[in-house]
Amino acid sequence: MAFKLRDEKGYVLLNQFENDDNWKAHYKTTGPEIWRDTEGKITHFVATMGTTGTIMGTSRFLKEQNPDITIVGAQPADGAKIPGIRKWSPEYVPKFFERSRVDVVIDVSEQDAKDTTIKLAKEEGIFAGMSSGGSMYCALKTAEQIDEGVIVAIICDRGDRYLSSTLFE
Repeated sequence: MAFKLRDEKGYVLLNQFENDDNWKAHYKTTGPEIWRDTEGKITHFVATMGTTGTIMGTSRFLKEQNPDITIVGAQPADGAKIPGIRKWSPEYVPKFFERSRVDVVIDVSEQDAKDTTIKLAKEEGIFAGMSSGGSMYCALKTAEQIDEGVIVAIICDRGDRYLSSTLFE
């Protein structure tokens, strides 16, 4: 219905899955902020793949600065339900997603995302949500596989959104 109204009546449909402003915002802001704050020393960038705007824009910027930076995408394992992260089937991939911009994709189980989210809260004082747990899980797995480096992982949601769920019980 929304697409019909857009096409027939000229309504505006922001549609974060097709709107190029999504990835461009991260190209213009997130990427430069990470580059500046790590003084160009970043070796790995980890982000979840929901709309894919964050990983597309940030990876594009970072790879322009240093093509050796490894881009890691987190997606749910088959059957896992992690709010905010999707495992896209080919017919539904966001318009601006380019698989070639992601060097490594890690599947995250629901339990691993949940366990890491709880660990973030208890051990680090970071009150985040499950998609952030998924991102951090992938960052930790990446750290296990390298001898040294600077890994940046996006913490993309807040824990207060899960207070009515069983996540923090």
